[in-house]
Amino acid sequence: MREDVRVNLPLANRAGVARAPRIVVKVGSSSLTAADGSLDLPALRHLVAVLAARRAAGQQVVLVSSGAIAAGISPLGLPGKPKDLATAQATASVGQGLLVARYTEAFAQHGRTVGQVLLTAEDLIRRQNYANAQRALERLLALGVVPVVNENDTVATDEIRFGDNDRLAALVSHLVRADALVLLTDVDGLYDGPPSRPGTRLIRTVTTGADLAGVEVTGRGSDIGTGGMVTKLDAASIATGSGIPVVLTSAANVEPALAGEEVGTWFAATGRRKSARRLWLAHAAQVRGRLHLDAGAARAVTDGKRSLLAAGITGVDGDFEPGDAVELVGPDGVVARGLVAYGSQELPAMLGKSSAQLRQNGDTLPRAVVHRDDLAQVRPRRRR
Repeated sequence: MREDVRVNLPLANRAGVARAPRIVVKVGSSSLTAADGSLDLPALRHLVAVLAARRAAGQQVVLVSSGAIAAGISPLGLPGKPKDLATAQATASVGQGLLVARYTEAFAQHGRTVGQVLLTAEDLIRRQNYANAQRALERLLALGVVPVVNENDTVATDEIRFGDNDRLAALVSHLVRADALVLLTDVDGLYDGPPSRPGTRLIRTVTTGADLAGVEVTGRGSDIGTGGMVTKLDAASIATGSGIPVVLTSAANVEPALAGEEVGTWFAATGRRKSARRLWLAHAAQVRGRLHLDAGAARAVTDGKRSLLAAGITGVDGDFEPGDAVELVGPDGVVARGLVAYGSQELPAMLGKSSAQLRQNGDTLPRAVVHRDDLAQVRPRRRR
């Protein structure tokens, strides 16, 4: 995967968003949908006016927009969001054209051209697809175009999909090496509990995971959308862990948010820019199985940043071949992902054995089960 030549230093605070050379803005379905399920054109035009003004000021903008399925509900006469995959794909096919047409019309009022970019998880799983997507987005931005990105719901399947546009936006932010990611939703920021409950507090700044201790969030979003606050926190974790700060606020606050004002919740960058390969491993690669590690092996691949050897593996789940992506599970949950050097049929006979023992058993040059160059740590996640 080719790395872009842009060099980004993490923004120190939200005021820097106004001066950031390149930003990604994600807007959810709930922010673009009227009460009757149709597109909320005034809301869409307000968003476009703000983004066009930022582009006129010299800021490059990539828009990740939900709303294709919502836009297709009314023309097809459906009573609500489709429940089955085939109908959802058909609804997205109808709605995507309508959604982009509305964006095209709205941006044209400000003298701006838009370009539609539809992505599936395959485009970040396969390296050639990744490079192609990166080149296309870079060229669109260089030409002054505002890319409008969405998941390609028409062809995406349950097995290979981003699942929500929050995660897609975080990965696109890395793809284009954005300076900031702005997540627009239907609440004005992250609260420590349900915003409707008396006494809940807006969290203004998140600098470490400790700032999220005790925060109560929901797992699903609106009837139209696919994500809730959980998906936004996941997206913020992906972006900030790769050196990209995040602003989370409501679509109504888009103008002050992009002006760097004190609205919403600021998530400070917590990590360095990752290589495309490691980000792909951590967040986009399709996992085929799991390797269970003892405590020592879990520490070796995380704290020690060492390769995983057979001696530290206690169990194998799944059906996978050499080169497939697997999760590495320590005593406290998932700690990393990696590309495995052996298939699921070979590994059980190797578990717990040292390299010397494997040589005695006929493997003249035993390989690391997962080499450190093929490992990517992930945020600790409890086992299901």
